[in-house]
Amino acid sequence: MLGRNSYGKSGIRLVLVDRGTGSHDLSDLTVAVRLEGDFEAAHVAGDNSGVVATDTMKNTVYALAKELPGREIEDFALALSDHFLRENPQVSGSEVSIEERIWGRLGPTSFEGSSSERRTARAARSRKGVALESGLKDLLILKSAQSGFSGFVRDRYTTLPETGDRLLATSLTAVWTHRSAAGPFGRRSDAVRRTLLDTFAAHDSASVQHTLYAMGEAALGAHAGLGEIRLTMPNRHHLLVDLSPFGLTNDNEIFVATEEPYGLIEATVTREA
Repeated sequence: MLGRNSYGKSGIRLVLVDRGTGSHDLSDLTVAVRLEGDFEAAHVAGDNSGVVATDTMKNTVYALAKELPGREIEDFALALSDHFLRENPQVSGSEVSIEERIWGRLGPTSFEGSSSERRTARAARSRKGVALESGLKDLLILKSAQSGFSGFVRDRYTTLPETGDRLLATSLTAVWTHRSAAGPFGRRSDAVRRTLLDTFAAHDSASVQHTLYAMGEAALGAHAGLGEIRLTMPNRHHLLVDLSPFGLTNDNEIFVATEEPYGLIEATVTREA
């Protein structure tokens, strides 16, 4: 028998230019739509009478972008998820995820997009309600002081030396839930981002886990509209280069940055019940 299933359209690219009265605003989005519902006939009998074509999903994204200009990505995700549920009684759940590339302004009508960072939003809607998340991903951050790692388990396979002074670098992904689906989401996202970065910079870190929790705790403490926050912080290792063969010392100055392997640290920080 058919188990839980879903389908949708991913990788929908949308660039929207709001031309305003001279100074333009640019939105560069990648949208994914996923539906759950009564699609058993399509799977077991080839009956597509209840199937919303994924091409229709793509077209809906473009049409609603025209009909609902100026929306923040959270508002756009909410509107899209509502549309698919409202227009299709056979659909029991709709999920819309959006990633937004960050373009920096160079002038009224020119931009630069060198940053790897993305803003994210996800609206998961059922007949009973909606859950809304916002976040950021691929934000590169590094601190060259106030970071160490010592006191960890040592066994016969341990070669890593303990240190009280190392580089801590990561590509931060953070996702937070909203306690209500009411904005303004952009200003809240900017404020949460600032809290996370300020905490990272100031924290006296005993490990990535230690700093991750401090960042999540600070975000919940400073922003009452957040229900919980989930942080992913891969440890982008920077290894000291041995300069002794050249008769030189290395006082935590010369490092080699490695891509793989890497430590992967993840946790969710929630509010006490």
